Amino acid sequence: MIKRLFLLVSLASMVLAACSAPASSAAPMQRTIYMTAVEPKGTTSASSEPFPSVAMPEGGGYILKAPDKDGNWSIETYRWDPNQIIVNQGDVVTLEIMGINGKEHPFSIETYGTSGVVKRGQLTRVTFTADKVGVFKITCGVHLPSMQAELIVLPKN
Repeated sequence: MIKRLFLLVSLASMVLAACSAPASSAAPMQRTIYMTAVEPKGTTSASSEPFPSVAMPEGGGYILKAPDKDGNWSIETYRWDPNQIIVNQGDVVTLEIMGINGKEHPFSIETYGTSGVVKRGQLTRVTFTADKVGVFKITCGVHLPSMQAELIVLPKN
């Protein structure tokens, strides 16, 4: 019984030590991140829910469509999924972004000078070295303010 307890405590200590080690202490890696450009939508009828009276933020990121002849209205937005990417300084990062919704999404990654265009039904690949530490915006030039993501680059030790 004591032997088993000792083994469990030892194993738990090793797991804790492994989990508490900072991720940024790892050697630089090649990372491929799979993303999508998506457009969540919602529709209802004015008889169920009143049409909103508050204006949407400026830009093409939010689209509120007035009730049609049947009283149905809709709201849609664009976003990157996932909207947060975490890598370590020195990692070689490849973003593979599939265009699901929206004709095209010209994008850029703040400070990195990396850009491209994601088109519906096409896979766009960009590769860069995460050599700058910090939090950087990934933005679509057409669907702001909603279509933004974050690239978080952790410092190496």
